Amino acid sequence: MQSAPVLLLSDLHLPPQASPYRPAFIDFLDGPARQAREVYILGDLFDAWIGDDVGMTIYANECAKLKALSDSGVTVYFQHGNRDFLIGKQFVAGTGVRLLPESVVVELPIGRTLLMHGDTLCVDDIHFQRMRHWTHKHWLQSLFLALPTTLRRTIAGRLRQASSDAKTSKPKSIMDVNDDAVRTTMTAHGVSCMIHGHTHRPGRYLLQAANTSLERIVLADWRPQQMGYLACDADGLNQEIL
Repeated sequence: MQSAPVLLLSDLHLPPQASPYRPAFIDFLDGPARQAREVYILGDLFDAWIGDDVGMTIYANECAKLKALSDSGVTVYFQHGNRDFLIGKQFVAGTGVRLLPESVVVELPIGRTLLMHGDTLCVDDIHFQRMRHWTHKHWLQSLFLALPTTLRRTIAGRLRQASSDAKTSKPKSIMDVNDDAVRTTMTAHGVSCMIHGHTHRPGRYLLQAANTSLERIVLADWRPQQMGYLACDADGLNQEIL
């Protein structure tokens, strides 16, 4: 299926309760994804993930559909986001997805491209980066996952509320990527194209590094009137709406 497109999406933030997003994702897995060569999910597929033991029950239908897609021959890659960084081995085994590191260079039909969730590029948001530093400590994650489910839900809910409250007092600029961080990261990986999510600011952005033009493509987050994915083939990139 070398002529088949590569599909990329992120920031669906599927909630645990009933939502239009959840059947739309199922439609994506049963429809366009079946015609793809590869599917890349670049983080924040779920609004919160407090452990495979809980998440795979809440999202049993989505997990089953991911497994069916993988079994059909479509390679599905998953990259942790800042909401679902606790996805682990049970999810990988149960869905057949291939887990990616937080930054990876892949060969897409448009050329060598760096894929990231994008949260590590928002270095001006000191509060967020400090929180990210601690929540990615393996020993702290192990302690959290050992807690009773009810307590995990309570802690996760309070952290989400605190994050939401903090956003109201932050300048919007610091919640976007830092251009110098983008240049440094892309130069270190030897690429001129990057695709990421996280910022909820979809579009194509150009910047310069020395004498090289760099392009940063931000995937669209899912919203009530805009649920879709980016399709990549030999003709270029197209934003598709479900």
